[in-house]
Amino acid sequence: MHLDRQQISPTEGSKAHRIFLLLQDAIARGRPAPGQALPGENRLAQDYGVSRVTVRRALDALEGAGLVERRAGSGTVVRRSSADGVSLRADMASLMPQLVEMGQTTTARLLDFAYTDPAPAVAEALGRAPGQRVQRATRVRLIEGKPFSHLTTDVPEDIAQRYSEADLATTPLLRLMEMGGVQLDRAQQSVSATLATPAVADALEVAVGAPLLSLVRVVRDADGRGVEHLAALYRPDRFRLEMTLDRVGEGGGRHWEPVVVPPGGGDAP
Repeated sequence: MHLDRQQISPTEGSKAHRIFLLLQDAIARGRPAPGQALPGENRLAQDYGVSRVTVRRALDALEGAGLVERRAGSGTVVRRSSADGVSLRADMASLMPQLVEMGQTTTARLLDFAYTDPAPAVAEALGRAPGQRVQRATRVRLIEGKPFSHLTTDVPEDIAQRYSEADLATTPLLRLMEMGGVQLDRAQQSVSATLATPAVADALEVAVGAPLLSLVRVVRDADGRGVEHLAALYRPDRFRLEMTLDRVGEGGGRHWEPVVVPPGGGDAP
């Protein structure tokens, strides 16, 4: 995606980029659906409180990204997404085994690999003392050749030396750790949202500032030692987190309880 910022102010350019992101997100959510038209320029300008010039530049960016096309007499029509048919879904109640299985059914491209000092937050999460290095690896995972996740892992140096850089491109990290004798015991995960930085946007083939799912995971071994810190970013149009709930209990104690979906079951990857 490229916005021609010539002859417009930086403020107007950022407004066009913001509207591009909002419309991009709406299209990803199927509103409007492929084949349907976006509201006209006047309506969009009114809805977003901007000029028609700003709206037009946002629509130009959407067209340049292949998300819409201009049709005489029909306006700006949503195109069929290139991501259709290549999205993944995972169940929140059994996310860990599903992510491991996903590592076996998708491909990965290694972007960066180095031994370095961990960031302060990572060092704290892993319980690393000053001067204790970690192996940091950054990968992009793809499904049918299309990127859907950006993964950055930090692993204590003594554990990481049990596998090679080449191994990371072919085998899920947690499996490599178990093959190296690490007794994985528990993990803590949190899910939130963030915006794509330039480097991440380039790797995931999205616009800078595009919304992404953010997952942070800390894995510990049987002794409680931190053995992996994962910072994962997912394209929401190609990866979704879902949860099935059952109403259980009796009387005033009735409540909602997650249904555990086993790996490979249902729509799980």
